[in-house]
Amino acid sequence: MSDAELPLGPGYTVVTGETGAGKTMVVTALGLLTGKRADASMVRRGQQRAVVEATIVDSPQAPALQEAVESGAELDEDDDGRSVLYLSRTVSAEGRGRAHAGGRSVPVGVLGRIGDQLVAVHGQSDQLRLRGTAEQRAALDAFGGAPLARATQEYSSVFDSLRAAREELTEIRERGRERALEAETLQQALEDIDAVEPRPGEDAELDARAQRLSHVEELREGAHAAHAALLSEEIGEAVDAVSLVDAAKRALEAVDRDDQQLAEQTQRLREVGYILSDVATELAGYVENLDADGPAELAEVEQRRAALAQLLRRYASGAEPSIDDVLTWAEASRVRLNSLQDDPGRAEALEEKVRALTQELTTAARNLHALRVDAAERLSERVDEELHALAMPHARLQIAVEAAEPASHGADEISFLLAPHPGADPRPLGKGASGGELSRVMLALEVVLAEVDPVPTFVFDEVDSGVGGEAAVEIGRRLARLARHVQVVVVTHLPQVAAFADRHLTVTKTTESGGAADGGVTTSDVVALDHGQRITELARMLAGQAGSEAARAHAAELLEDAAKEAASRSEASASRSGAAAKITAKKTKKQGPQDSGR
Repeated sequence: MSDAELPLGPGYTVVTGETGAGKTMVVTALGLLTGKRADASMVRRGQQRAVVEATIVDSPQAPALQEAVESGAELDEDDDGRSVLYLSRTVSAEGRGRAHAGGRSVPVGVLGRIGDQLVAVHGQSDQLRLRGTAEQRAALDAFGGAPLARATQEYSSVFDSLRAAREELTEIRERGRERALEAETLQQALEDIDAVEPRPGEDAELDARAQRLSHVEELREGAHAAHAALLSEEIGEAVDAVSLVDAAKRALEAVDRDDQQLAEQTQRLREVGYILSDVATELAGYVENLDADGPAELAEVEQRRAALAQLLRRYASGAEPSIDDVLTWAEASRVRLNSLQDDPGRAEALEEKVRALTQELTTAARNLHALRVDAAERLSERVDEELHALAMPHARLQIAVEAAEPASHGADEISFLLAPHPGADPRPLGKGASGGELSRVMLALEVVLAEVDPVPTFVFDEVDSGVGGEAAVEIGRRLARLARHVQVVVVTHLPQVAAFADRHLTVTKTTESGGAADGGVTTSDVVALDHGQRITELARMLAGQAGSEAARAHAAELLEDAAKEAASRSEASASRSGAAAKITAKKTKKQGPQDSGR
């Protein structure tokens, strides 16, 4: 089993290495952790599985962490009070996989939802974060700032009110006969309930009365016998309970003055006597109050219970329906009946409301459209400036804001179009541009949008493809600018891009003899470089020879220039909000002397 650990942190991290060393494994690992498709080819031949694990550190309010918690994940806490989320993805040699978030087993789709809030990957074959119409509209609206946000909210509020009014008006018009029948049914039901006049809790009260009246003779006999046992002159002197207790009390009263303990017992017997007398008196009253006409009263109670039971069958529901349920239903039905009976007047009022809201929506849509057009022009200009500095001097980003049918988000259809060369027709992002050009377009967009619409972590895979010289320096400079606001991870071959990084990682490849039918085993590892090691690596990238003095001098100059720029932006970098993450990739890759280290 071979392990590789990728130590990331806030700011700008660059990953370099020889061609074929395995730099792409960084993007592959992140893809697995964010729900991308996995297959058995990711597992080295002869091994059972490959495992990718990550530690995400961010504030508890971060969207990615909130998404994880909603999916059942549990968060830890670090020494600084930040929340910590552990993610893992396992791929077996048979192609099966497992996903975990916060110590809980979750569907891979959950990792995808977390990943959408956490990482945006831009590479030669990766999907674009701003590919969809909804994402492009959201990015433009975010760039438009507070005025556009207010206009969007005002439009959405009017749109929702208009939709609700139209739906209600349609129901009244198209379901007039059904609503009339419903009103008639409700009217009859409420008349039935009002005729019975049920009271809250009456069914339970009647049940108790029926139970008592059904056993009146047994109750009378039991109460009489108990009264006789407590206090009765018919069964002789000192044999009932009250007389016996009284005799015991008098016996103690004759001697208790000589012993405090006996005096206490005398007092207790005196209290018992009072209690027994009270019980006997109450039992006597109970027997006298038992209605001799119990059968007649019982008949009345049963008749009332039958009337309530009929209401329960018709208008109550649930496992244990009660008359309170009937009363609740009746209250709601009266409100509904009033609305049904007011259909003609309500329809007329709704028609007027729809006309007013339609006009209001048109005005709101026009205002929103104007603000979006203005924001689109400003965003296009900003992105074009970035593209020109990124060795695409003739590229143009066109943001089309065209009228469309009103929807909840507005009456505009928004699309980002790119014309990479002079004479080229603008086409949707992802079409008509090479992978390197597209990566630079996305870098330009992300740099401009980072201040208003950031994703916590960006990964760029060979964003510098096809450029060099001053353009490469500009790419590095803009990646560093983006890293002021978010966490940036870049896989690159250009030393000018690598020189601007806050930390430099290199991927190395080694081949060990033995294994895989003696074909050898190739493994990749990730090493964090110090300043001297960075000079050596940049020299290798510059001249192909790490020991070249000229290349080392040039590498040192690149680092010195980048450090000067970093010092000028140190104050801004102190407020970086990107999530700090550490990824541990436990790889079980294919064996063989030609293993690419992927």
